[in-house]
Amino acid sequence: MGRLTTHILDTTHGTPAAGVSIRLFGLGEARKLLTGATSNSDGRTDKPLLEDKAMQTGTYELEFDIGAYFAKRAAAAADPPFLDTVVIRFSISSDENYHVPLLVSPWSYSTYRGS
Repeated sequence: MGRLTTHILDTTHGTPAAGVSIRLFGLGEARKLLTGATSNSDGRTDKPLLEDKAMQTGTYELEFDIGAYFAKRAAAAADPPFLDTVVIRFSISSDENYHVPLLVSPWSYSTYRGS
């Protein structure tokens, strides 16, 4: 069985993004909240978002509350913030490991399938 993890890097400050609220949704017949977490001091969650039997082949969405994070850091360039909730939609297989890093600033973000 595989597992799903994430990591958030604040490219404006050159640090991990701690304290970001994260939600994982499954997109089966209906969109369903599967779990929530807050990024730790390393910008990661304390445990995988999915693993073992919970790791199912399918399509998912990760939501990251980036606007709130940058507002706390007093780094928001505009009111309202340009980026508020960053949503990443992706598909996975149950038998592989997936790492979804988010590199983010108040104005842009990128992601990729990490290892």
